Amino acid sequence: RKRKLTSSFCFCFALPWQCFRALCCKGPPPPRPEYDLVCIGLSGSGKTSLLSQLCSESPENIVSTTGFSIKAVPFQNAILNVKELGGADNIRKYWSRYYQGSQGVIFVLDSASSEDDLETARNELHSALQHPQLCTLPFLILANHQDKPAARSVQEV
Repeated sequence: RKRKLTSSFCFCFALPWQCFRALCCKGPPPPRPEYDLVCIGLSGSGKTSLLSQLCSESPENIVSTTGFSIKAVPFQNAILNVKELGGADNIRKYWSRYYQGSQGVIFVLDSASSEDDLETARNELHSALQHPQLCTLPFLILANHQDKPAARSVQEV
């Protein structure tokens, strides 16, 4: 039998471990939902820097991704598992091999890049938007490097 004296204390007479368990052993907190994202963009657009910033890592010693990397980005209510794909010309043709299972896309572009690079980024973005595994997913398009003097505005991009 239990007698409840206050909302935080109880006295147990017959089965004390049940009382203790009910008060103290609520178990681990419920797991946060996890979402799988793919992060793409041309080389030098800032994908690695973005993920390092989101993971509160030091911005020093950042090296361009030559293949792919996966980072778990923790937030209070969710965890984002982000596959960052290298943006070099010889790697972009393999991007689609990593799209399966993605639940969203982060497309990073360098807003201060040359007209040619911006056109290449535009073509890669359009290709991703039309890809069967990505076309129904939410896209975040990040116009990075807005702090550079040659940066285009969001409207220009």
